[in-house]
Amino acid sequence: MFVSIVIATRNRSVLLGQTLDAIARQRWPREQLEVIVADNGSTDGTQAVVERAAARADGAPVRYLFVEEPGKSHAVNAALRVTRGDLIALTDDDVQPDPEWLSALARAVEETDADFVAGRILPLWEVDPPSWMSPPLYGALAIPDNGVARVRIAADEPARVMPIGANMAVRASVVARLGGLRTDLGKLEGSLRTGEDHEFFLRLLHAGCRGIYEPAAVVSHWVPASRLSPSYFRRWLYQNGRDVSRLERSYPAPLAA
Repeated sequence: MFVSIVIATRNRSVLLGQTLDAIARQRWPREQLEVIVADNGSTDGTQAVVERAAARADGAPVRYLFVEEPGKSHAVNAALRVTRGDLIALTDDDVQPDPEWLSALARAVEETDADFVAGRILPLWEVDPPSWMSPPLYGALAIPDNGVARVRIAADEPARVMPIGANMAVRASVVARLGGLRTDLGKLEGSLRTGEDHEFFLRLLHAGCRGIYEPAAVVSHWVPASRLSPSYFRRWLYQNGRDVSRLERSYPAPLAA
C-alpha cells in the first residue's frame, strides 16, 4: 500500500522539524511513502526545514507546497490534489508519530476493510497540566485518547469516535469521491476551532463510509502552556458551540454529533 502523509503548517518551523524527524523514523518502506507539507503562508524558516528533511538520506520523499490562500483547509486540499497514495494519512505540524504509526494505520485498513481510520492521540505537555485538567476536557486540546481497544465507527454506532486531523487516514478513493475539507470551516490565524474535521467526519458517515478506531496508531500531540488556562477553554468552547450549531443545520439530526 502506497501511503501519502499530508501536513498543513504555518509558522511552526521548530515543531514541524520535530514532526518530520519522527516521520523519518517510521518503520515503513520508503518506496511506498511520500510526505507533502503544505505551507499556508509561513514567514519563518519553514521552507528550509522541509528542504532539510527532503535531503535526508534516511528519510521519506518530502514535497514542499506553498499555499497562499489563507486557511488550513485550503492548504490541506492543495496537498490532497497532488497525493499519489492509496491511503492518505493526515497529521499536524505539532505532532510526533510513533515509529509504528503508518504500519498500524495501514494494517487497520487491510484487516477491517475500513474506509477511514482514527488513531490514538496522547498529550505531549509543555508544562504539567493544572489540577483541574481531566480527560473530558482533552477534546478542546485535540488530544482525545479513545482507549486501547479497536472500535467500529459508523452512522449506526451509538458511541462514535471522531477522527481529527492530528491522527487519521482515509482511502484516496474516498477523498476522490467526497472531496476534501470545506474551506469555509478551515482554521485561520487567530481562530481556535473551526469544524473542518467534524464536517468531514459527518460527510463520511452520511455517505455510508465505515471507519475504525485503531489504538496502535499512536501519535503525541504538543500541548503548549498557553492553552492551559480557563480563558482558552472559554474561547474554544464558545467557538466549538458556534461551529457545531452550523454543522447541525447541514446534516440530519441523527448524524450530527
